[in-house]
Amino acid sequence: MAYILHIDTSGDAGIVAISKDGVAIAQMENADTRNHAASINLHIEKVLQDSGIAMAQLDAIAVCGGPGSYTGLRIGLATAKGICYLLDKPLMMHHKLQLLALKSIHSHKNEYEHYISILNAREGEYYFASYNSESDTTNEPQHILASDLQGVFSEFSGKCHISGDIGDALKDILSSRNLDFEPGNQPDIARWAAYANERYNCNDFVNLANSEPFYLKQVYTHKPKNIN
Repeated sequence: MAYILHIDTSGDAGIVAISKDGVAIAQMENADTRNHAASINLHIEKVLQDSGIAMAQLDAIAVCGGPGSYTGLRIGLATAKGICYLLDKPLMMHHKLQLLALKSIHSHKNEYEHYISILNAREGEYYFASYNSESDTTNEPQHILASDLQGVFSEFSGKCHISGDIGDALKDILSSRNLDFEPGNQPDIARWAAYANERYNCNDFVNLANSEPFYLKQVYTHKPKNIN
């Protein structure tokens, strides 16, 4: 039996959940936009209470390592590391782009040849990755500009399914391609719970001392002149 604490503070809404043997049994979402630091510990306490377990009974911590908000990623990872050090438990870091794709892969099985995840990085910029129906990475997570999208997608043949930040601008850019869209920029906790349990059983853990968020791009204090 494995109890895993899930933490995602990569976006505007934070998620804290407990899973047991790959099934989510308690979950809380922080709807107070970008207020993760003030609420995360309270939410962890609440999901533990709802699950009927003590913190010491956790077997591992799974954190969404990004990409996303720099501040949010640091809060989530620091909290996860603190619990791991306190309890001497292993840490798993999962990529948000892959977590987004997992729901589509599970829902559509082999209907598509490519499962693509996209998140807004800032105006005119995106985080991008692609996976096959076995959840294997076919294009490594990367930071791209809107002007690069057509070229990136021209490399795909066959049906593609896109999950993530999908607004009208993105649909207009990719309207000529054989694509289906599913908006939503938060991981599906049911799929994450199953995936985390699988990785836990494979001992797929990260080094606590050296692990860092998946930023995917340089931190800017202002918008560079060469980015449109």
